[in-house]
Amino acid sequence: MKILIIQHKMIGDVLITSLLCENLKKAYPNATIDYLVNSNTLPVLENNPYIDNKIIFDEKQTKGFFKLIQFSKQVNQNKYDIVIDAYSKIQSWIDIFINNAPKKISYKKSGRTFLYTDNVIKHHEPNSTLGLAIEHRLELLKPLGIDIPLATEPKLYLTEKEIQTAKELFQQHNVDLSRKTVMISLLGSDPSKTYPLNEMAKLVNFIGENYNVNILFNYFPKQLAQAKEVYNQLSETTKSKVYFELLGDDLRSFIAIANECDLIVGNDGGAINMSKAVGKKSFIIFSPWIDKNVWATFEDGINHTSVHLKDYFPEKFEGLNNRQIKKEVNNYYSLFDFELFKGKLSEFLSEHMK
Repeated sequence: MKILIIQHKMIGDVLITSLLCENLKKAYPNATIDYLVNSNTLPVLENNPYIDNKIIFDEKQTKGFFKLIQFSKQVNQNKYDIVIDAYSKIQSWIDIFINNAPKKISYKKSGRTFLYTDNVIKHHEPNSTLGLAIEHRLELLKPLGIDIPLATEPKLYLTEKEIQTAKELFQQHNVDLSRKTVMISLLGSDPSKTYPLNEMAKLVNFIGENYNVNILFNYFPKQLAQAKEVYNQLSETTKSKVYFELLGDDLRSFIAIANECDLIVGNDGGAINMSKAVGKKSFIIFSPWIDKNVWATFEDGINHTSVHLKDYFPEKFEGLNNRQIKKEVNNYYSLFDFELFKGKLSEFLSEHMK
C-alpha cells in the first residue's frame, strides 16, 4: 500500500502534520509513506523514521498553473492507494484532481467536496489539550479506521553529532551550565505575528532581573537590527545574562540549540513548535489575529501556557474574523502591554525554575 500526505507551506504545519506519517506507519508497518512538503521545511523532517520518501515542492520551480499541473502529473505516477490532503488549498487541489488514488481524504470545504472520497468536518472548540491544529489532523485518520491515534506529539530527530555540536557551542560561549536556559522567540514569521519590540524588551528585562538564568535570542542574521533593538533596551543586569551571539548556522543547528534549553518564551511560530517537539516547556504570546484554540498545543497551564489579547479584551474581538483583525493588527498590538500578563509569566517561570 502506498500513501501520500500533502502539507504545503510553513514549518509548524509540516512538523505537526508529520504526526500523520507516524500514525500511519504504526498502523500499517508495511505501507510506503510519502510526504509532500515545501522545500524550505525539509530540515524538520530529517531522520524521521516514519517517512519513506519526501516529495519536494519548490515554489519557484512550480510557479504558474501549468507547472503545477506538470508537477501533479509527476506525483500521480507513483500510483497511490490513499492520499491525505492536510493543506486543502489550490496547490493541493490540483494534486488531488489529477491523482488517481481510489481514496482521497481532506477537510470539508464548500465547493471542493467532489475532489475527495472522504470530507472530514472540522470542529471549532478543542476537545483536549492537544489543540485544534493537532486534533484536526488526527481526524483525517478516521476514514481509515484509526479512531484512536497511536501518536499525538510531533517529534524532531537529532543525531548524536548534532547534539554534541550544540553542547560544544554552549561551551565556546561560556554558557553557565549551572543555570537554566531560556530561549526567547524574539520575532514572529512576519511583522503581523511579532510582539512589539519595546514590550518584548520589557519581558526580557523582567526575566533577566528576576531569575538566575541564561537567555538566548532566536533570530536570523537578517533580523540582527531588530534583535539589537531589543537588546539595547535591556538593563546591564539582563545583558549580562544574554548570550546574544549564540546562534545556529541553519535550522538544524537551531533545533539542536533549542534541545539544550529548558524553556522557550515569546512569539508563536516555528521556533515554538520545534522547541515543543524536542520536549521543551513553552510560554507563547499569540498575535491578535491568530486563533489560539488552533495553535495552543498541549496547553495545560503548567508546562505549556499562552496569552492572547482576547484573554483580556474579549469585547474588542466580537463579530470580527481573523482577516479583519489582521488589517488592524498594529492597533491591537498597541493594547497588548506586557503588564497584562506579567503575573502569568511569573507563575510559569517560578514553576520551572525550581
